[in-house]
Amino acid sequence: MENQEKSTDGIKAAKPVYIMVQMKVASLEELMQRYAQFAIPILQKHGGQMIAGTPAPTVKEGDWNGNWAAVLQFPSLAAAEGWYNSDEYEPYKKIRINELQSEAGRVVIIPGM
Repeated sequence: MENQEKSTDGIKAAKPVYIMVQMKVASLEELMQRYAQFAIPILQKHGGQMIAGTPAPTVKEGDWNGNWAAVLQFPSLAAAEGWYNSDEYEPYKKIRINELQSEAGRVVIIPGM
């Protein structure tokens, strides 16, 4: 799936990309102390920002058993993949997945329109 569109001058500009995160963690306090305070600056270094986050989203359809949801925005797919796969982020990703989550979470990349 291509994540670019043509601008008026014919040059392709990257469309924004979003990452949707759903997880269930043993402790939101630990998530902030051991993960977020380190992961967010790395996210920003890759051009990303957290545009929404809550421990209690309003569920309209389907099941929800998590206790944290977030939406991240990046300027391009390359920036999002660069952050997620970076050596700098890797140790915090491992902490989130292997130590902080009490069950499997979800991380989904969604190209902007």
